[in-house]
Amino acid sequence: MDGVAASAHREEAGPRVVLPALPDEAPLAMPVQSLARGGRVALPPGPRAVLLARRGFVIGGAGLLTLFAAYQMYLVLNVGGLTVLEGITLGLFVILFAWIGFSFTNALGGALAMLRHRRGGELGIDPAAPLPPLSTRTAILMPTYNEAPARVFAGLQATYESLAGTGAIAAFDFFILSDTTDADFWVAEEAEFLALRARLGGGARLFYRRRARNTDRKAGNIADWVTRFGGAYDNMLVLDADSVMTGDCIVRIAGAMELNPHVGLIQTLPMIVGGRTLFARMQQFAGRLYGPLLAQGLAWWHGPDSNYWGHNAIIRTRAFAGCAGLPHLKGRKPFGGHILSHDFVEAALIRRGGWAVHMVPWLEGSYEEGPPSLTDLAVRDRRWCQGNLQHAAVLPGRGLHPVSRLHLLTGIGSYITAPLWLIMLLAGLLTALQARFVPPDYFPSEFSLFPSWPAQDPVRAAWVFVGTMAVLLLPKLIGYALMLRDRTTRQGFGGGAHAFASLLTETLIAGLAAPIMMLAQSASVASILAGRDGGWQPQRRGDGSVGLRETMRHFAPHTLFGLVLGGAALAISLPLFLWMTPVVVGLVLAIPLVLWTSSVRAGFTGSRLLTTPEQASPPAVLVRANVLAAEIAARPAADEAVARLIGDPELLAAHRAMLPDFGRRLPGDHAPERLVARAKVDDAPDLKAALRLMSSREKAAALGDAEVLESLLELAARDGAGARD
Repeated sequence: MDGVAASAHREEAGPRVVLPALPDEAPLAMPVQSLARGGRVALPPGPRAVLLARRGFVIGGAGLLTLFAAYQMYLVLNVGGLTVLEGITLGLFVILFAWIGFSFTNALGGALAMLRHRRGGELGIDPAAPLPPLSTRTAILMPTYNEAPARVFAGLQATYESLAGTGAIAAFDFFILSDTTDADFWVAEEAEFLALRARLGGGARLFYRRRARNTDRKAGNIADWVTRFGGAYDNMLVLDADSVMTGDCIVRIAGAMELNPHVGLIQTLPMIVGGRTLFARMQQFAGRLYGPLLAQGLAWWHGPDSNYWGHNAIIRTRAFAGCAGLPHLKGRKPFGGHILSHDFVEAALIRRGGWAVHMVPWLEGSYEEGPPSLTDLAVRDRRWCQGNLQHAAVLPGRGLHPVSRLHLLTGIGSYITAPLWLIMLLAGLLTALQARFVPPDYFPSEFSLFPSWPAQDPVRAAWVFVGTMAVLLLPKLIGYALMLRDRTTRQGFGGGAHAFASLLTETLIAGLAAPIMMLAQSASVASILAGRDGGWQPQRRGDGSVGLRETMRHFAPHTLFGLVLGGAALAISLPLFLWMTPVVVGLVLAIPLVLWTSSVRAGFTGSRLLTTPEQASPPAVLVRANVLAAEIAARPAADEAVARLIGDPELLAAHRAMLPDFGRRLPGDHAPERLVARAKVDDAPDLKAALRLMSSREKAAALGDAEVLESLLELAARDGAGARD
């Protein structure tokens, strides 16, 4: 029997109250999709001509900008002929300018959308209108993997309470879907689940399930829920462990799913909140000031062919089950196996199946947190890099919409561009070296009236640089100008002057950090191409303070590379060194920059610098989440899982009841950590020795096996009896 029949109980003064940990199963088939077969199902007729015009503006505009920039760069380099190195530099420049040009025209589209936005939009979501009545059922899914339970359950309770405040709570159930492998976190999750039920009295709407084996990571976690319980729900709203959403936002997107039966997925724009370190507050400010502009641009020209970011989105369960069963890619890791960056692929498959995928960036009430330091961003980026490069195998899949292929291509490009920038930087350095030290060839092998020598046009080069910087930075100024139009938003940023000072601060620090991330992403790409799998590490949140030793281990190579690069440039010429100063300074200062930006004390928390509307006037749901997180974290509790179970009979009974198959080993289950844990516990003379002998995964396996758990409890009882004697 499965954990479906399991129950957690709470002893009260009266009779025992039995609350099921999971509802009755409602299986829903989720067949694995083929990338080699399948055609695209057409959407219902819509305003396609308008959409094509918008796409022509964004994509065609980026193409025209790139052609003009490429011609100007050709004139810069083609003085006395184009050498091989200059040709390489030109080719890389064209590719990289196309990348930033595409972002620029997307921002222009976003500005048009924000200036001409119609209330309600294509999906009929009008934030000013009364909340729609709901007749469908939606499951809110909170996947978690070795996350601090205080943060997870505080955010979930705040979301639950906000949703209850709308009066529509009857249409929603909440599921905590744990893939946690750390035994101490696992038992803490169970304790917080019971406490949350007791606080809310919502036993019929709050459910918890932990998988013993986290097959296929988050995608497998969601797929497991779909195949077991998805048949009972029209929609599922997928959160992340740090997600918080308002009830108003949730009810409106659920209502939009009812109003638009052809829509398979609606993605909100999560605002980054809760930043305490300087790095986190920079991301928070940038995401709040520039993020809506860029997201509005995407929604403007994507239309029903939009993308999925993996969380804070509502999905039609039937569409997901029927279209988004992910195949395993052929070959070995890091390119083969299960798909790490699953969200882009799921959106592409849902769209292939004839369901619309929309983004609603104008709808407020969706929040998440960002990484607290450059170190954490680099670690997370390594996993995303591997997942996005896997998309090269998905890109030629049959039946995918061209815009879906563009999503996959931009995901790949977001990491491939880093080594391309690095190669262009080195090629430019070698070109300058060639121009200074290589003598002209007065006697070329082919007849020529003039000698051939490497040379460039410095004046035109300066103008190309200015133009490139303008294309790169103008979206920030556009976002700032649009912010000034709204008095409430402007005050939320601390006023126009403070917002502009924040813009300059963020741009300066981000400029120094850019070469660090360029080198980090280049190293990630090289590592993945060499066949090294990056694995999956849980994210750190909150305080981003990083020790000096860890920072030096991560960023000493960046400093060394910066010194070598600066020395080489200075050896060639002083003007070249000054030209490359922004890159060199960022790399040389990598270690102090990371330490400084990861500090809470350096976060300008006492000033209006880098402030955002959500920080200046926090929404009620965020205030409630922070209060709850502090209350939960302050409660005294044993950190060690076995001690916690022994000290809380109610938790122990619930733990036993929630074990899949009641903790019995089924035939064919030969998981090595389970068998090793059993042997180590059998051999241990006492509980302390048993816990010391087991690894983290073995301890989790022991607590998931009813017989081994009883052995641990017997060791604890024996230790207690010995202590009394």
